[in-house]
Amino acid sequence: MFKRLREDIAVVFDQDPAARSTLEVILTYSGLHAIWAHRIAHWFYKKKRYFIARVISQISRFFTGIEIHPGAKIGRRFFIDHGMGVVIGETCEIGDDVTIYQGVTLGGTGKEKGKRHPTIGNNVLISSGAKVLGSITIGDNSKVGAGSVVLEDVPPNSTVVGIPGRVVRQNGVRVRKPLDHSNLPDPVAEKLERMEREIARLKGEIEALKKGRVWDESQSV
Repeated sequence: MFKRLREDIAVVFDQDPAARSTLEVILTYSGLHAIWAHRIAHWFYKKKRYFIARVISQISRFFTGIEIHPGAKIGRRFFIDHGMGVVIGETCEIGDDVTIYQGVTLGGTGKEKGKRHPTIGNNVLISSGAKVLGSITIGDNSKVGAGSVVLEDVPPNSTVVGIPGRVVRQNGVRVRKPLDHSNLPDPVAEKLERMEREIARLKGEIEALKKGRVWDESQSV
């Protein structure tokens, strides 16, 4: 147990250049506190003491701002940096050497049963505000850009950005069709355009009926 505690502290020094002393890390790093509390909660969860497990996780959430469901499975050397607003769901599985930042959500997409949260591979980095949703897999050694919304599987050794998240780099090579941030689709504008076309068609039909003519839909184009 003490070996794991020392390993957790060592990860902080390895990942955060602002860490100055062991005492500072132990007393002030909320991400570390959340991970340690989760280990206790997860132990009770595996023993089917669900109520106690949830109470521990909620107390941890109150003090750290990080919500980790006691059912989540988390590997070694997990690091949460500036963890406020982090949410990790019940069926989430996280590998070794994973780093996540503030505002990250590893959540579900609805009320489905069974495995409904992501599986995160080894050595994955998930940047601030990213949302990884559903029973999907983020492959080993991958990176998820800040603010991205990932809804599909990500292959290993990939970089994902955008809404929805798209792979822009894989195995160190830029993907042929990267996400064009200056020309993102606008679903609201597309919906309004469809509505305008439908209104024009209906107006044309009404005018045609008034004049006793057969409406030619091509006139509305």
